[in-house]
Amino acid sequence: MPQLAQRVGRAKPSAIMVIAEKAKQLKAAGRDIISFSIGVPNFLPGEHVYAAAREALSHDSGQYGSNRGAEVLLDAFLKHIEALGFTGYARNNLSVGIGAKQVLYNLAEALLNEGEEICFAAPYWTTYHDIADIVGAKVNVLHCGPAQNYKLTPEQLEGALARKPKVFLFNNPSNPTGMVYTREEIAALADVLAKYPDTWIVTDDIYNSMVFDGIGYHNFVFAKPELRDRLIFVDSVSKTYGMPGWRVGLIAGPESVAKAITTLNSNHITSVPEVITAAAVAAFSGPQDVPQAKCKEFAHKRDIVLAALAKIPGVVCPRPQGAFYAFPDVSGAFGKSHGGKLIGNDVDLCAVLLEAKGVACVPGSAFGEPRAMRISYTCPTAQLEPGLARIVEFFAELN
Repeated sequence: MPQLAQRVGRAKPSAIMVIAEKAKQLKAAGRDIISFSIGVPNFLPGEHVYAAAREALSHDSGQYGSNRGAEVLLDAFLKHIEALGFTGYARNNLSVGIGAKQVLYNLAEALLNEGEEICFAAPYWTTYHDIADIVGAKVNVLHCGPAQNYKLTPEQLEGALARKPKVFLFNNPSNPTGMVYTREEIAALADVLAKYPDTWIVTDDIYNSMVFDGIGYHNFVFAKPELRDRLIFVDSVSKTYGMPGWRVGLIAGPESVAKAITTLNSNHITSVPEVITAAAVAAFSGPQDVPQAKCKEFAHKRDIVLAALAKIPGVVCPRPQGAFYAFPDVSGAFGKSHGGKLIGNDVDLCAVLLEAKGVACVPGSAFGEPRAMRISYTCPTAQLEPGLARIVEFFAELN
């Protein structure tokens, strides 16, 4: 029998989806399950988005669209990123994908030859490592533990860039930690990046509209405009507008990169469908009241989560200021038992927590930090405090 390609052997199922699927199975079996596992915003976009989709459907041409993206979508995205601070970009600096995940995969194909190095901080979104493995890149993980608030330091970045990686991948606000870099922190990292002109910079900033405490969203290119020639900004409609299932991701970057992504699109996805394009345009161009309201709601939920975690002796959680995640250090529970079951690591902890209390969280090792677990607090408000109470109770029962 013929063999599969070697790259398939390097691909791994998403650890996040494994936990989410287990939670679904238990719920289907009649268990009372509260899920803090999957990173979906759990709200729907405004009615204007659905109205635009219905209108487009009524006039659907059924034809292929542009490999780069429909001009109306590109123009809407240009206005969107200009409001963020990205000025001077044009359509030829943009390209689309079926969600930000597919855009990131395209970027890996476009920027990395097999054996070339990509570096990024840990904790990291699990898919970063998976994509790098599939394309055969070498990964240099820069460990940023809770003692440094899960943030990359200029000294760490300097050490990594001295190795001359082909790509530096940066996530702000962060999944899984919810940490947000200040203007000063971004400027300090940008100063380091400016010294290494042969490294591509990819900023995965799809949570840029979900920033709390007045800290604001900042990007390296704002601090150092000269980085623009090698910086690629990634965004999507998924988190900001409650549209993860619509699958629309975009990049803004150098013309050569946007052209490469467009060429790759022509060989697999072809285009984003007309109806979905219309919905994305409406999201970018229409009223922003839903995402603004949800940002305030998530900030409030963040405070509820931190208050609950503060009740657990030995659990430390750096204060997240964006996205909708908390990432507490739970390593103080390792070596203890619950109901006769030994908790040796983060995977054990999350498995026992799910079985004993019906609360689903994702082990931190999925994100390169085995001392922690991720709590996604996008569940309905009525479930949040009961779920957190179960976690507090679980830790109190350890012996």
